[in-house]
Amino acid sequence: MNQITLKKYHGLGNDYLVLDPIKNTLALQSRNIEMLCRRNFGVGADGLLYGPIWENGKIKVRVFNSDGSEAEQSGNGVRIFAKYLLDEGYIRERKFALDMQAGRVEVEFLQEDGSIMRVNMGRPVYAGPQLPLNGLDGEVVNAHLRFWDNDYNTTCLSVGNPNCVIMMEEVTPQKAKSLGPYVERSPYFPNRMNMQLCKVIDRNNLVIEIYERGAGYTLASGTGACAAAAAAKRMGLVDEKVTVHMQGGDLTVEIDETGSIYMTGSVKLVGTFTLAEHFFS
Repeated sequence: MNQITLKKYHGLGNDYLVLDPIKNTLALQSRNIEMLCRRNFGVGADGLLYGPIWENGKIKVRVFNSDGSEAEQSGNGVRIFAKYLLDEGYIRERKFALDMQAGRVEVEFLQEDGSIMRVNMGRPVYAGPQLPLNGLDGEVVNAHLRFWDNDYNTTCLSVGNPNCVIMMEEVTPQKAKSLGPYVERSPYFPNRMNMQLCKVIDRNNLVIEIYERGAGYTLASGTGACAAAAAAKRMGLVDEKVTVHMQGGDLTVEIDETGSIYMTGSVKLVGTFTLAEHFFS
């Protein structure tokens, strides 16, 4: 096997491996991704980013969860991959566009080293095939849905990937870990679902706990932070600029007059990893 090298980054503790197809020859199979992301047997990560993929002069990246399933979008993944592109010299511009399965996002580096950036994540969608929803007509905003054995105040929306935001007076990692599996695989959600438990502190601050489809409990989520802020704004609970507090750290989310969501946050490089020759055998 040819030598395989990967870089690992994290955005507020939400970590991803970057597998560059230009520099590596590795069959992209769900089994291989799952092996790489396993923390006790592989390198360990919440997911894997595969790119850059060049299509008609445009830069694309594919996002995979730690279980090997493919995701449409990742807010922390966007920032991490943008930092990788800058680190490796693929881009030199302060502003550029990046294509993902869910569509195009626009990135702006706020520091020369690319460690902090602002991303235009587009406008949220509250109904339709982007989610999709079973047995629920129209928008699900501030509605009561039943998970496990209780009814919860729920808003469902897509920010490139599907999210279920549940408003609570208190949120804890334990609650997210116990409720998350039921929400992720609820019959309401045929393609599974990302979940955020959300507590409103005031009109400019939210606290969330996250359980992600295909990855489980995570310390942070860029799309999760955007979804929670958008849901709270739609319900009239917060203003246009919100700090979303997570176990791994904070993200700033702004929603402009058109409804577009802008996410600002940091990225850190962990290191470069070279796989053992017989890792996949």
